[in-house]
Amino acid sequence: MTATTTLYSKSRNFGIIAHIDAGKTTLSERILLKTGEIHRAGEVHDGAATMDHMDLEKERGITIGAAATRAVWNGHAFTLIDTPGHIDFAIEVERSLRVLDGAITVLSGVEGIQPQTETVWRQAQKHAVPMIVFVNKMDRVGADFDRVTGQIRDRLGALPVPLIIPVGAADTFAGAIDVLGQRLLSWDANGLMTSSSLPSDLVATAQAAYAHAAAAAADASDALTNAYLDNDSLSVTEIATGLRAMTIARRAVPVFAGSAYKNAGIEPLLDAIIDWLPSPEERAAPTGSLAGAGVTVGTAPSDPLAALVFKVVHDDHGSLSFVRIYGGTMREGDTVWNATLGSTVRIGRLYVVHADQRVGVAEASAGSIIAIAGLKDALTGQTLSTKALPLTLETIQAGEPVVALAVEPANGGDRSRMIAALDRFRREDPSLRLESNPETGETVLWGQGELHLDVVLERVRREAGVDVKAGAPHVAYKETIDGQAVEVEGKVSKQNGGKGMYARVVLRVEPFDGAFAFENAVKGGVVPSAFFPAVEKGVRQAMAQGPLGQAVTGVKVTLLDGDYHAVDSNDMAFMVAAKDGVLAGLKRAHPVLLEPLMTVTVDAPAANAGDVIGDLQRRSGRVLGIEDHAGRVEVVAEVPLANLFGHTTDLRSLSQGRAFASAVYARHAASANPRAEAIAA
Repeated sequence: MTATTTLYSKSRNFGIIAHIDAGKTTLSERILLKTGEIHRAGEVHDGAATMDHMDLEKERGITIGAAATRAVWNGHAFTLIDTPGHIDFAIEVERSLRVLDGAITVLSGVEGIQPQTETVWRQAQKHAVPMIVFVNKMDRVGADFDRVTGQIRDRLGALPVPLIIPVGAADTFAGAIDVLGQRLLSWDANGLMTSSSLPSDLVATAQAAYAHAAAAAADASDALTNAYLDNDSLSVTEIATGLRAMTIARRAVPVFAGSAYKNAGIEPLLDAIIDWLPSPEERAAPTGSLAGAGVTVGTAPSDPLAALVFKVVHDDHGSLSFVRIYGGTMREGDTVWNATLGSTVRIGRLYVVHADQRVGVAEASAGSIIAIAGLKDALTGQTLSTKALPLTLETIQAGEPVVALAVEPANGGDRSRMIAALDRFRREDPSLRLESNPETGETVLWGQGELHLDVVLERVRREAGVDVKAGAPHVAYKETIDGQAVEVEGKVSKQNGGKGMYARVVLRVEPFDGAFAFENAVKGGVVPSAFFPAVEKGVRQAMAQGPLGQAVTGVKVTLLDGDYHAVDSNDMAFMVAAKDGVLAGLKRAHPVLLEPLMTVTVDAPAANAGDVIGDLQRRSGRVLGIEDHAGRVEVVAEVPLANLFGHTTDLRSLSQGRAFASAVYARHAASANPRAEAIAA
């Protein structure tokens, strides 16, 4: 439509998010093709997609790392980030949404809203990212635009406003209705778009959709509401103004449709990026922290620098740090302040990135997403600012790892190279955790799932040349208490002729609606304030490994009373007393083992429904729902993660390869698995 193209800044930073296999990367390829950035679209199934440039991505046909690129459409500069759809790589979506101004959510016209769709939608909501929806695969059997639009309303709680409505589906897919233009759009076999007048049998549908868009836009302001009431409708310009405001405020979601694979529906979507998604200037200024106080970041190029490192990668040329500049200007050779580390750092070469290619630039300013080569000590979530105004931006939160593997090199002499490679990937990916088991001497790698860890180990083999062996995967159990609050004493009293150790604390340990809380309620100086940090440190040590050997959650600890000795008391004594006291309290309050549960969604032929359900139940799964979709079924169940290893292989076998599944972390819950305590131990 592009009715608003001259009113706003001519840059857009947006991402493409979706459930796996909804068509994100295929859509990215078509966007690059239509904007002239590439001359032939690469196909995911051929391993030739521009955005999936890693060898593993080409071989597996999935996106593993978020990839950035640039494009230009109708005089507007786009920065596009294509994100993974698999839950194991959710950190890539999280850090992308943290720095983007808008997003396209891709939905399959056949499958509709899927588990990972809801996950990425919630991630976008957390960061207040405005979105438009592209209903893809309208050329596929079973595609149903109305059903998917209804799911947006019912399952995502959003207000869908269809602006491009497909005509037909599967073999009868014959173009789309341009709602605001009241015209028919068609695409030939080469993806060339033409427009024509609406046939008489589509006029009523087009007019009803226009009326819905006008009603939605009228809610944007009192002036538009009054105009709507006066005229029982709005003009195209009024709808554009109102719907843009509604979209940016996340009160409405414009919906488009087509087939990325068939090059159908791409041009209206490109216009939609301009018309409905915000420019950097239209997004609310971020807040930062300066000397412990909240501050609003200046977002003009002339303001002090405020930039966030949101991704770090390493390749044959060294490290590359991806940065979103929120305020100020950055130039090659500048010396800036790493506010997270409290140190100066020099800016080397600056690049704009097109997948795996780089184009050097001399400077970049507010609103830009750029890459910096060789940024010293860079990690995801760090803030670059000025030493005169050393503000820090909100960091990027990684998901808690739930699966672990014990790893070792096939050749003992390669251990140092293996550790170095794993540490490098840990620096790139904050959702990985690397630790050493002091009892067994094993190196343990924690991640988001089997696929996540499998990809990391394969990269170690390829990129570091180290043959790595891995043990059986195990999951991240936790523990909590299910009893009433208990009061306990922790005491250290050692006298051996010289200076001794003495500390006494009285603690209350109780269930808590949250992960953990510590409260200091002592009065009268029975425990000197100088020892409070040591008490809290001891409490936290006990929470790190409770009586069942797992991290403790859902517990509050309150320091009630205590005692000290003027000579023999010290930090170590109070830390040990607090730790011992909490562990004693946890034991008395009935510790309970918690295991991670996953929401598993299986899409299978209807003929295999019984086998699919039986397999899930054998894995201690609880079936939550079953839906029929044109000869196929969607089975949703909650299954202990420990019982899901090997599920994908078994599912392929029982369905002759025609079923597929996805699993999303749901929660930790009291274990119903009779093997869980033995597994955890």
